[in-house]
Amino acid sequence: MPLLAALFPWAVLVLMLVAQWLIFVVVPTEAQMGIVQRIFYFHVPAAWAAFLCFFVVAGASAVYLWRGSRAADRLAHASAEVGVLFCTLVLVTGPIWARPIWGVWWTWDPRLTMTVILWAIYAGYLMLRAFGGADEAVARYAAVLGIVGVLDIPVIRVSVRLLHGIHPAVLTNKEGGSGLTDPMMRTTLYVASLAMLLLGGWLVALRVRTGRLEAEVAGLRRELEHV
Repeated sequence: MPLLAALFPWAVLVLMLVAQWLIFVVVPTEAQMGIVQRIFYFHVPAAWAAFLCFFVVAGASAVYLWRGSRAADRLAHASAEVGVLFCTLVLVTGPIWARPIWGVWWTWDPRLTMTVILWAIYAGYLMLRAFGGADEAVARYAAVLGIVGVLDIPVIRVSVRLLHGIHPAVLTNKEGGSGLTDPMMRTTLYVASLAMLLLGGWLVALRVRTGRLEAEVAGLRRELEHV
């Protein structure tokens, strides 16, 4: 296990470098959108990583509410932090991609709007954890919010088709085909996504370990106060 933990960051680095090589050297330029479309290989993997982190928040929060596990609570908190980081990346790369294609930095498209709502829910989760204190009731309120917030993700997924937004559904477009016409585009997307997911997992693991150390230090301080 220690060897695996030591090798994992290097595996993430190598996969990230491979993904960058595919994005900027190998993958063909999209015919209609041009070179700006390459931001897609950051935008979509970041969204998937954010979604996975938020699902982990919901699952770990459910375990915390059920069993009162502090480890599950730390995992939920760490995943929320990393998830908000990736969701912020989504909201930054999206307008950069949209400006030359749509002519505007932002439009209140259903998928964009629901993504902002998702970000706001988990940013609120983090604010509750940061400013609510160490009370167990605060942790339980945050856990409920972490579970409820994940319900926004299926809405984001189907909003392009059901709400008739202008945001493209690239993997499976509205006509039933794929927007990625070249096989190398799909390969690059999958490699970049795996790299982003592993990076997210590594960041969550680091944050969980930091949270555990913070809890141990707080416990030692409490013991010293009673000496």
